[in-house]
Amino acid sequence: MQLQDILYSQGFGTRRVCAGLVQQGWVEIYSRDDVSAAPEKCTDSTADFDPEGLRYRVQGVDWEYHAKGYIVLHKPAGTECSQKPSTYPSIYTLLPPPLRQRPCKSAIQGLQAVGRLDQDTTGMLLLSDDGQFIHRMSSPKKHVPKVYRVTAKHPLTQEMVDQLLAGVVLDDDPKPVKAAACVLVDSHVLDLTLTEGKYHQVKRMLAAVGNRVEGLHRARIGSLDLPEDLAPGQWRWLTAEDMEKLKG
Repeated sequence: MQLQDILYSQGFGTRRVCAGLVQQGWVEIYSRDDVSAAPEKCTDSTADFDPEGLRYRVQGVDWEYHAKGYIVLHKPAGTECSQKPSTYPSIYTLLPPPLRQRPCKSAIQGLQAVGRLDQDTTGMLLLSDDGQFIHRMSSPKKHVPKVYRVTAKHPLTQEMVDQLLAGVVLDDDPKPVKAAACVLVDSHVLDLTLTEGKYHQVKRMLAAVGNRVEGLHRARIGSLDLPEDLAPGQWRWLTAEDMEKLKG
């Protein structure tokens, strides 16, 4: 695969822009045989490389080729999961341009959020350009568990927990909505597990049992916990092990 095409597939601009980056000496390639060796500059945009496992540097930043993008982001409060936010900054501004510009078959470029979190909700957010993955992780029919750490305004009781497990009726849906699991952490905190994602679901469920959400943080999806070393606003690529844990 030509180097300019590799860069194009990874979101570094049009093929002409990618060819220019190479020809101007901004692209360096790492050796596959000597992982400790410094990258070597390549100025031939049509040079062929096997993209799988390719490590390279563009304008001083190291990258690795990914046929499809899968990342986890620690969403901070005060951000919107929208390309066109109405009030708060978009979570997409937290990503480097190549992740926002990866070419897609659809009209929307780049990685897309798998579901949405409210602007004041923090925690684990997945992003990808793999449509099948996005559907599998977000479809209520797939029953992927998502764990939320909920901080309530008023003291939580076992009766409230029992109600959440038995099912509560939301104002616009006559069918009761149940928590897959609900564990009291302390008097004002519980861990709530859901397998579907309705609009403002956690907040409405707490309201249905006579309480109010003061803080909401998504801590886990499937069997994958939000990495402890990932600070708010930071992201990283998902590993093969991470992908397995996301299956449940």
